[in-house]
Amino acid sequence: MTKTTTIGIAALVALASISNIANAAPAKTWEVKVRAAYLETADESDAFSALGIDFAEDAVSVESKWIPEIDVTYNFTENVLAELVLTVPQKHDVSLAGVGSLGTLEHLPPTLSVVYEFQNDSGFVPYVSGGVNFTWITNKRLSVAGVELDLDDYSAGLALGAGFKYDLGDKWDFDASVKWVNIDSDVTAGGARLTTATLNPMLWSLGASYRF
Repeated sequence: MTKTTTIGIAALVALASISNIANAAPAKTWEVKVRAAYLETADESDAFSALGIDFAEDAVSVESKWIPEIDVTYNFTENVLAELVLTVPQKHDVSLAGVGSLGTLEHLPPTLSVVYEFQNDSGFVPYVSGGVNFTWITNKRLSVAGVELDLDDYSAGLALGAGFKYDLGDKWDFDASVKWVNIDSDVTAGGARLTTATLNPMLWSLGASYRF
């Protein structure tokens, strides 16, 4: 079974679960979160040879950076929510150990997750999430020694997270979370694969949310 098929099945299961939940309980509220997220890439890659040089594992590096994040959440029950995580296209510098800068790329990584909140009588509410990420990789301006490099146009993978929110009153919450997202892409030159760059970023997010 291919990775794309596995992710597709996971997405269908998630959507079916959301549909069943929606039919089983009345809808609650919408929620919008505005957060700052630090995207910390794993920077993992296979060892490969190019330009007569043998490059070790993890030689490809993609810039970690702060990004803006807007989440739209819909409560199906008191505990179960659907969450769509959005941002604007993000530009990243890409480098190769021993060579330096390879150029830049842009990525857009919307993520759809099912969230479970552990409701209680206090204002502190922890939660966990699981879902599917689909990342578009665009504006790839990458080259080494005059040779143009290319990446996949998209990556599909799982997204897992945990966090908490704290009731500030008047429908406002403080929200903090950490999320792991599966993102990878083959790096090619002239159609030949050189290595696979695995970003698998951790997203550390802080912000506020409003319920309506």
